[in-house]
Amino acid sequence: MKDTKGEKLFFVFNYFMLCIVGLSCLLPLIHTLSVSLSDAHAVRSGFVSLWPSGFSLESYKSLISGTPVVRAFQNSLLITVVGVVLSMVFTVMAAYPLARKSFYLRRFLTLAIVFTMLFSGGIIPTFLLIKELGLINSYWSIWLPGLVSAYNMLVLKSFLENIPAEIEEAARIDGCSELGLLTRIVLPLSLPVIAALTLFYGVHYWNIFMSVLLYIQNVEMHNLTVMVQQMVNSQSLLIEINKQQPDDLSDITPEGIKSAGIIVMVLPMLIVYPLLQKYFVKGVMIGAIKG
Repeated sequence: MKDTKGEKLFFVFNYFMLCIVGLSCLLPLIHTLSVSLSDAHAVRSGFVSLWPSGFSLESYKSLISGTPVVRAFQNSLLITVVGVVLSMVFTVMAAYPLARKSFYLRRFLTLAIVFTMLFSGGIIPTFLLIKELGLINSYWSIWLPGLVSAYNMLVLKSFLENIPAEIEEAARIDGCSELGLLTRIVLPLSLPVIAALTLFYGVHYWNIFMSVLLYIQNVEMHNLTVMVQQMVNSQSLLIEINKQQPDDLSDITPEGIKSAGIIVMVLPMLIVYPLLQKYFVKGVMIGAIKG
């Protein structure tokens, strides 16, 4: 069936708007990358646009030697890896029983979880609770409050509900226990949606910012996002780097180092996303289909 003239015009307009939105996100990132790879003279002169001028890695060398970027990167990696593992384990533990039609409190607990998507305790009560629990300056203050995302749990629950009951019945007839059914049958079949949710959680924990500012008062425990934000707002960046390498200030600029920090922050997610992209759309779309 051929598309009508109106449908063709709609597709052209839709693709055009998507290209505009895509370029609005991509061009600033390309410019930031170009600034981080350009020499100091070109950056000071404002000659850098979408292509590096006078290729130089001095900004990255100064970033590594003059700032705590390595330590912050390690902190971000720890927060992300442990957070993703914990969140995925508890998301599966929450979604699996709620997807069972035989579970008595299934409807009540699902509505209770949806309620949390609409209302929350607020920043001040949450901070007071974290303080009373003694979790200040502990990464548990980051992991525990957002351990399970209600949206991600509902997506996984919807996916699990679409797994044919005949597969589970056959596994039980063969003597498979409930834990064996989950680990050997359900989870392998749920690989697309698990990969998509892993990406969701990974982006969340890698980019987490406000919770670190509120609960982590020890500067040495700050993650990469907070460190880059402080770099961008800092007016004394060159003074700090000057203590490490006083002879190389002519080869660096604050803009170049800040741009290098931003690239270091977003690069891991840019690498991970293409690896999980084939599961991304499939997992979310299947999990959104009912019946």
